[in-house]
Amino acid sequence: MSSTSVKPRTSRAQRTVWIVIAVAGLAMVLTLVIANIVRADKQETLALDAGGAQVVREGSRVISQAPQERAVLVEFLDFECEACRAAKPFVDELKEEYGQNLTIVARYFPLPGHLNSMNAALAVEAAAQQGQFLPMLDRMYETQADWGEASESKADVFRGFAQELGLDMAAFDAAVADPDTRERIERDVADGTALQVTGTPTFFLDGEQVEVATLEEFHALIADSVGSTGQDEK
Repeated sequence: MSSTSVKPRTSRAQRTVWIVIAVAGLAMVLTLVIANIVRADKQETLALDAGGAQVVREGSRVISQAPQERAVLVEFLDFECEACRAAKPFVDELKEEYGQNLTIVARYFPLPGHLNSMNAALAVEAAAQQGQFLPMLDRMYETQADWGEASESKADVFRGFAQELGLDMAAFDAAVADPDTRERIERDVADGTALQVTGTPTFFLDGEQVEVATLEEFHALIADSVGSTGQDEK
C-alpha cells in the first residue's frame, strides 16, 4: 500500500501574518510612489514660482536711486535680524561711494523665527506710504537692540516711532491694518523664497545672488558693475 503525503495546513494565524506582511509591503510601495509624486509636484511648483519671481518689482522700496544707473543692488532684509543691522553701515557706504551709478532696493523678508519682524515691516511700509521709508528704516535699526528678540508684540513701540516722525497717525494705523500692506510684504517674501533666499541679509546684484567671502570682494563686485571709477562725474 502506497503512502500518501499530506501537506501541512496553514493555520489561520499564519495566514493573518502573511496578509499583514503583504499589506505592509503594499503600503510601503504606495508611500514611496506618493512621496515621489509629491516631490515632483513640489519641484514643479518651485520651478513655476521661480519663473514668476522678480528680484525687483514695480514699486519696490528704494534706499538709493542712482541718477545715472548702471547697476541695481537688492537686499532682502529683516528689521529684527542682527546681521541686517550689522550690514547697514556697509550698505550706507556703498550708497555714498557708488550712489551716482548704483541703485539700492530693499525687499521685505521677515523671518518666522522673529516675533516682531512682521510688525516692524508693517510699520516701515506704513511709514513709506507717507514718504518716510528711510527714516523709519533707520529708526528700526537704531533701536533694534531695545526691542529685538522680545517675546511680546512691539507694535505700540513702532507706532511711537511713527509719532516721533510726525506721521499722520490715522493714516498710519489704517495702513498697518490694511490687508494690502501685509500682502505687499508677503509678496516680497514669496519672491525671495522662490529665488532661494533662506536668510537675511541676502543681496542680488543685477538679478544674480551675491556670493562673496569678504566685504572687499563685495566692493570689487560693485565697482566692476558700475565701472572702475565708481561714479560718473556729477
